[in-house]
Amino acid sequence: MRVLYLLTDGFGGHGGIAQFGRDCLSAICSYEGVETVVALPRSVAGDPGRLPEKLLYDTSGAPGKLRYALNLLGWLAKYPGFDIIICGHLNLVPLALLARWRSGAPLLLTLHGIEAWAPPRQAMRRRAAGRADWVIAVSEVTLQRFEKWSRSPDGRTAIVPCCVDLSRFSPGEPDRRILEKYGLAGRTVVLTLGRLAASERYKGFDELLEVVDRLRKAEPSLVLVIAGSGDDRARLEARARDLGIQENVRFTGYVPAHSLVSLYRAARAFVLAGYGEGFGIVLLEAMACGVPVVASTRDGSFEVVRGGELGLAVDPRNPDALVAGITQALQRPAGQRPSGLDQFGYAAFETRVHQLLARVCTSPKHTIKLKAA
Repeated sequence: MRVLYLLTDGFGGHGGIAQFGRDCLSAICSYEGVETVVALPRSVAGDPGRLPEKLLYDTSGAPGKLRYALNLLGWLAKYPGFDIIICGHLNLVPLALLARWRSGAPLLLTLHGIEAWAPPRQAMRRRAAGRADWVIAVSEVTLQRFEKWSRSPDGRTAIVPCCVDLSRFSPGEPDRRILEKYGLAGRTVVLTLGRLAASERYKGFDELLEVVDRLRKAEPSLVLVIAGSGDDRARLEARARDLGIQENVRFTGYVPAHSLVSLYRAARAFVLAGYGEGFGIVLLEAMACGVPVVASTRDGSFEVVRGGELGLAVDPRNPDALVAGITQALQRPAGQRPSGLDQFGYAAFETRVHQLLARVCTSPKHTIKLKAA
């Protein structure tokens, strides 16, 4: 079986969508019967590093829309026999349909979050989204909101939540260099993490800044650490100054992967106070490091904590509820993973992907003859 995977970014990329792409490609490559996986990333932020066996990771089409399209056409011309096509983002679905037309293979569309919650402005993307043979979403809320404006094929949808590397993210003591770098020694750290983008203010950074003064009155040593970079950082820093809480807030900028685990371990609580997250993989990472978490009842992060089974969940638009949730999280023991987190480990993710591929291969509409691995 040959698989073509169109994705925005994956190996060498940053963020949850890139991580999902890496995990999904790794799981597909380990599926019995898969001969080759051709992946075409739209962008590459850094060195892709070591790649799975069977994976042809062609970065020559990145960046540039025309360059990417021409690279895809080149692959379709020289390698027409694909058995499955996976579209890793709604923005790429028109090109994925072209690949389906050329190969006749079933098309799986992957939905990550807010990009699929409302109809795209481009008419081509709106129409193309409803023509996928399978629709895969990282959360139930994302699939439901997609189905409000587009068609999902009957019986051919699946929820495949993101996963976390439980061997990498684990409880332990933080590196003292992290504590010194951000001035966290002896402080009660409340951590949040995400892109600080003006176009993504649904991530809840403003909501967190608004409650810092109330939190520090009860816990004077408290410091809110906002990790991440983006074009909205200057505004958020100015907002902290306007609120008079700048001494209780740290902006770290981009945190490299080798420092991320230590930063989680330095926290007493992790909060994702947004209302537009499709999932929230950072919650998994924090819980894997033994940090009590607070998620949102307004988006996909509610599913990450299993509705309160693995962590707390509050309405971030309600300041009283947000303060209460963070206060309760700070009272919980740190250094302990919640029972049941294994359901979000890579092994469980790989099983879900393999089950999905088996469903696609045996679907009456798209029976695929597997070759020996």
